[in-house]
Amino acid sequence: MHDAHPGRAVEVLYFAGCPNHEAFVPHLRRLLSDAGVDAPVEFVEITGDGDAQQHQFLGSPTLRVGGVDVDPSAAHRDDYGMQCRLYLTEWGSQGTPPDEWILRALDAQ
Repeated sequence: MHDAHPGRAVEVLYFAGCPNHEAFVPHLRRLLSDAGVDAPVEFVEITGDGDAQQHQFLGSPTLRVGGVDVDPSAAHRDDYGMQCRLYLTEWGSQGTPPDEWILRALDAQ
């Protein structure tokens, strides 16, 4: 059981109309519920390039737990902008972060 505490906010950064974001949100809610995570999910809509730079937005959807991107390679990237995000995993490229990364980020908080 993962108990919510203030440092473990779950943030989804996205831009309107992103098909990967729209499909990801219900999956994320199920994953959190199945894992027993009682943490609020905050949605941050990125509306333009300036916004993307300010939020260090690597593409839609971006998932952060406790302010940290769930993608282990994100800290070394600076290609911020209004783009669809691809996650390079051991299973190939995909449009959403793998469940394993999300659960690992939750456990780290």
